[in-house]
Amino acid sequence: MSKEKLIGPNYMDWMRNLNMTPRYEGKQHVLEKPLVEIDHSTVTPEEIASFNKHSDDVTKVACIMVANMAPELPKFYEDYWTHEMTLDLARKFDKKARQERFEVVKSLMACKLKEGESVCPHIPKMKRYVKQLQRLNVSFDEELAVEMVLNYLPPSYDQFILTYHLNNTEMTFTQFHNLLQAVESGMKKNHAHSATSTHVLAIGSEKGKKRKAHS
Repeated sequence: MSKEKLIGPNYMDWMRNLNMTPRYEGKQHVLEKPLVEIDHSTVTPEEIASFNKHSDDVTKVACIMVANMAPELPKFYEDYWTHEMTLDLARKFDKKARQERFEVVKSLMACKLKEGESVCPHIPKMKRYVKQLQRLNVSFDEELAVEMVLNYLPPSYDQFILTYHLNNTEMTFTQFHNLLQAVESGMKKNHAHSATSTHVLAIGSEKGKKRKAHS
């Protein structure tokens, strides 16, 4: 927690770390359940003991939360219980995170490679969007990222996509990027060779033709 204090934009990462901290200590319930005051004169000793433990846990976790916020935030939460603090932080920062997720997903879905464009700048751009989604607490593994890239390739890559799936290939995103660059390079060489051959054939077909005499 001390490595990354809450400043606002890092809310999702901070909350992920926060959820792990009380879980390790067996106190995650204080983030999920509010502390309800009890009338000590009408409850059993067991209920009083349970309340006191809950209150003690809430105080400890609240102190951890406030201590790991940017300097301008603790003054707003000094008197908050843990559950109420969690709800208020979500109201302030989670909405921004959801909007950011929407914008990143929208940009990622628009990353369709057009015929003739190079994969060199295209794949790193998609990788940046994937990393942004992971930072925003979206579960997005490398296998899914590769499948999305395959889905957004133009028709000229259909044979490569078919071969990739038939081989049941498993590789990291970086390895996949390198493979795709090699495939693109090979396709360009084949295209250049085909164009040269066609040109030679066209020239060769002109040989042997006799010019017609003018009448």
